Amino acid sequence: MGQKLKITGWVAAGAFAGALTTVSLQTVARGSLAPLPLEELQQLAAVFGMVKSDYVEPVDEKKLISDAISGMVAGLDPHSQYFDKKSFKEFKEGTSGRFVGVGIEISQEDGLVKVVSPIEGSPAFRAGLKPNDLITKIDDTAVRGLTLNEAVKRMRGEANTKVQLTIFRKDENRTFPVTITREEIRTQSVRGKMIEPGYGWIRLSQFQERTVDDFVKKVEELYKADPNLKGMVLDLRNDPGGLLDAAVAISAAFLPENVTVVTTDGQLPESKSIYKASPEYYQRRSGSDPLRGLPAGLKSVPLVVLVNEGSASASEIVAGALQDHKRATVMGSQTFGKGSVQTVRPLGPDTGLKITTARYYTPSGTSIQARGIVPNVMVDDSAEGSPYAILRMREADLDKHLASGQGPEDKNPEREKAREEARKRLEAEALKPAQDRKVPEFGTDKDFPLLQALAQLKGQPVLVSKTQVERKEEKKEN
Repeated sequence: MGQKLKITGWVAAGAFAGALTTVSLQTVARGSLAPLPLEELQQLAAVFGMVKSDYVEPVDEKKLISDAISGMVAGLDPHSQYFDKKSFKEFKEGTSGRFVGVGIEISQEDGLVKVVSPIEGSPAFRAGLKPNDLITKIDDTAVRGLTLNEAVKRMRGEANTKVQLTIFRKDENRTFPVTITREEIRTQSVRGKMIEPGYGWIRLSQFQERTVDDFVKKVEELYKADPNLKGMVLDLRNDPGGLLDAAVAISAAFLPENVTVVTTDGQLPESKSIYKASPEYYQRRSGSDPLRGLPAGLKSVPLVVLVNEGSASASEIVAGALQDHKRATVMGSQTFGKGSVQTVRPLGPDTGLKITTARYYTPSGTSIQARGIVPNVMVDDSAEGSPYAILRMREADLDKHLASGQGPEDKNPEREKAREEARKRLEAEALKPAQDRKVPEFGTDKDFPLLQALAQLKGQPVLVSKTQVERKEEKKEN
């Protein structure tokens, strides 16, 4: 069972990362509070006192209060969260695209950490780490048995400190140590290239502070390589989301000025908003319009948006806006379904509260929450189908998920049976050499959905999925 869970977690990592929320940052505290339930607060105080006086060993008062706040917020939905000092720092690093570490994109394979790619120019890149290298030890700690997050935390640290990684390089059949000095890393959330003459591919892996600027640079590179682009693929597969203003900006890059990108609705007056394809909705206070220099052809170039179950939050905003305005053909699998807004409010200099304040709606008024974006053209992960897609978590699978607020929900009792069958297939697949596995790396010449997107742009036949159907929102279990 342990191996099954590891494998399932590995496949689900991209999709479950949909819990990475699209956020707006607010520093203004609420001006007024609702009347407090005094009887319940007295109970809370009584429990606090009993734990403090009667528990088997002394407890830390600050930790008790922090845990109480965490429990209260965690009971709301999967995306509301109390940030203590450490987690608040990590959250801000995640949205800025900056952190201190060695500079590698990683996944998990057979209980070890696998290098997907070293970030260009990073300490790991300069140390000669290569894709498919396996990390077996971090300093003196064996990697097998650690979660991916635990491994990441051990590789991160203070700038200018050293970490020793033990590497197993399969194609050379050797194990060797590498000592790397940590430094500040700027992650690259945008990749792109010409797939073939006349057709460009841009992949967004996350919506961060630097994503829009990096997107603009990549678009300019593609148009410099071919000023007469015939088509473009915007790849949002396994993009877990990020910052709302970045999502609005990427949508605005392709849409006519001032059309609606996304609307929000919640309990607070400021949660009832309309975001449009106009600089005032995405431009940061200190800067000018980051899209001002984009080639004019980007507004009309034929466009395909690739999505899958791992496309969440900000990616769903972009896909939904481009789909509703008929600016792009959305292809792939139904998306994650994280259509809720989280607002981050500082509670002091180094703690904060991330709380769900609204739902997202596409320009046509459709709720994204627990439903996601249904592609115009359903396409499988490979020519053989999508044998492992059932393992990917979606918003509707998460405990305490927020309902869409629109229409009835359906429950599929066969899902767990299908997941068990898929786990067994994945276990067998994981034993094969990387080049023989059915689902290759995004952007390669064997990337089946990308090849279908290219066929769509050329007006050629597309191998549409024969098995995928729209997945309705599931009933919440009380």
